[in-house]
Amino acid sequence: MVEGFRPKNLREALEIRGKLSSVPIAGGTDLMIQKARGFGLKPDFDKPLLFISHLQELRQISVRDEKIHIGAGVLLSELLKNGKIPESLKMAVRQMASPPSRNLATIGGNICNASPAGDTLPYLYAVDAKLVLKSVSGERIVLISEFITGPKQNDLKSDELLTGIIIPDKVFSANYYKKVGTRKGMSLSKASFTGLADIENEKITDIRIAFGSVAPTIVRSQKIEAGIIRKPVSEINNAIPEILKKYAPLIQPIDDARSSAEYRKQVSLRLLENFLMKLT
Repeated sequence: MVEGFRPKNLREALEIRGKLSSVPIAGGTDLMIQKARGFGLKPDFDKPLLFISHLQELRQISVRDEKIHIGAGVLLSELLKNGKIPESLKMAVRQMASPPSRNLATIGGNICNASPAGDTLPYLYAVDAKLVLKSVSGERIVLISEFITGPKQNDLKSDELLTGIIIPDKVFSANYYKKVGTRKGMSLSKASFTGLADIENEKITDIRIAFGSVAPTIVRSQKIEAGIIRKPVSEINNAIPEILKKYAPLIQPIDDARSSAEYRKQVSLRLLENFLMKLT
């Protein structure tokens, strides 16, 4: 039987994490599926479980210094109900899983799962989300793009917990999100896309573009974005073919049970084209 720990507070959780190799578990909606062995068989955990869903230190949402601080244990359903959370992030959360799953799953779990199909990830990459990683010895803050190192791989140390996510308290003038799946909700993404932009005096002053499910990690190119910034919106339509050409090599999906690589690539470029056309 797998051993389990239910710490009283975050400090105790970090102490357990520092002393013992363990598996942090909050909602478990991804983790339990990954460890499943079949009907009627217990999940295949080879390390003790560290239950953290009840820790109130991980369930807070606050705004400080023009930043939104989201606890890693905040439920997806709580994100939808909270007025501080940007609508652009809520667009993605609304199409994640089913209502019962959203009442169990946490934003921290979606990040640590590190799936290229993670629904919150394109938005979090687009806004340069920072992650707060704590251990008994201290704290470090890293960009999400540095934390996720590959499919199902992250930079969480054996003595650390992801405790918070920091995003800008900002509303973009253009917000676009699309998820392509077998159905609108309760399905894994074949491809997903987040586009954010600010337009002032008929010029693009900021733009963020991120693709999900089409590479080992989320695809975002700040270099290409920089080439779009300062363009008049009247020139965007003519620039679309060149922008698509620049993004095409970065989109490197695979064939799997959900979709073909060719479909994923073509639909991703279409979503980008549609976003850019809407800016005009």
